[in-house]
Amino acid sequence: MKHRLFAAALAGCALAAVGAGPVHATSDQLWISVPSETVLPVPAAGGGASERTLDVRVTHDNTENGVPAGQLTVDVSEIAAFAQVSWPANCAPESAVRAVRAVCDFAGMPAGTDSTAAALLGLRALPDTEPDASGYVRYSAVAGELTAYPAETMVSLGDGPDLGLSQAENQRGLRPGTNTHVGATVANNGSRAVDRTLVSLYASYGLRFQERNSNCEYRDHAIGTFALCVLDEAVAPGERYELTSPLRVGRQALYERFDHSVLPYSDAALEEARGGETWTPGTGPELDLRPVASRQAAAGGKDLDLSDNYRSVSLDARNTADLKVTGSKVRGAAGDTVTARVTVTNRGPAWVASLGAGAAVATVRFQAPQGTTVVGWPEEECAEQLPSEEGPAVATYFCRTPIHLRDKASHSFDVRLRIDEVVRGARTTIETLNDDPELSIRKFDPNLRNNKAWIVVN
Repeated sequence: MKHRLFAAALAGCALAAVGAGPVHATSDQLWISVPSETVLPVPAAGGGASERTLDVRVTHDNTENGVPAGQLTVDVSEIAAFAQVSWPANCAPESAVRAVRAVCDFAGMPAGTDSTAAALLGLRALPDTEPDASGYVRYSAVAGELTAYPAETMVSLGDGPDLGLSQAENQRGLRPGTNTHVGATVANNGSRAVDRTLVSLYASYGLRFQERNSNCEYRDHAIGTFALCVLDEAVAPGERYELTSPLRVGRQALYERFDHSVLPYSDAALEEARGGETWTPGTGPELDLRPVASRQAAAGGKDLDLSDNYRSVSLDARNTADLKVTGSKVRGAAGDTVTARVTVTNRGPAWVASLGAGAAVATVRFQAPQGTTVVGWPEEECAEQLPSEEGPAVATYFCRTPIHLRDKASHSFDVRLRIDEVVRGARTTIETLNDDPELSIRKFDPNLRNNKAWIVVN
């Protein structure tokens, strides 16, 4: 299983297309969403093999279009020699014994939805198989007139430790200034014991670690704090442990994120995780894994998904952030090119970050003031929507801030205007789009009156 690191690329923001019209149903496309690969642990000595699950979903592009119920075809012939497959109730295997192909019925997707569960397959390594065996599970799907592109999952065997981490529940309505914690269950799904565990942690800027543990090292960043911890408890195959991370909800907290992952420790893995950066050792009590008395206790009475070694949790606080837009006044003669500055300021108290969806904190919209033409803008942050019969009669410009803006921080855009004709007091409105579904300003900003300003020319 590949270890996935939470990258500092959160500081970047991809510019979405602006001005695209609705997609017609005829252009809808069906897709199959599956893991690209999975590793099956070989049976432990004297015991059975752990099961892996493959969660297969079917998605489509145009949510304005409803998709009827369909069928998913699964072909496991390439792995039949080394893996046993458990078919769910909605799948009809082609034979009763060691079927290598099945057709699975999946529900339709009404307008407004983009995905549906298609199959949850169980895979378990057979005993006495070659340790380097591998092969593909292949999928195809149809629903009405739509046919999905084929998909596949590479399945291979692994003889060694395989740590997994349960998914903690997201938290809502946290109060700034209070404490909380994120708890998860750690399990070894492999065939060999882990002597030491490397834990990677990330707490976003509005959260604080209650303690900086002495077996951890820390790196503070503009978007939060990263930690690397080395835990000395051995974890044998099939064992489960509790990992708890106590956190403080800061005054700036709003839309927060906590990431954690587990790996078998090695000097090379630790150096890779450090990434050549400077880390500071903690001085508090050690962070430990605590044994769980039973699987039922670990799961809280329900089955746990322990197939992934990386998890992310959302923690939202009851807080507000007042965004303010500031324009500018410029002067010039006909033929001059002048620069107008547009600024978005976060007056707090919370910082604002879209660490999951990667949406801009704010998108500002404006048009050229009368008598002028926009001739330059930050191309990585702004986009132009040309006039159209369905939209505005003049070009409209959209500029996006980064995906995070700390309290008291500002972000500016410089827009170059050519003065074609001097019009005294010419002005244009700059305003934020307050209802972006990925990050709605209206939900956290208590004062929308100052989300509008003007560029004034002469």
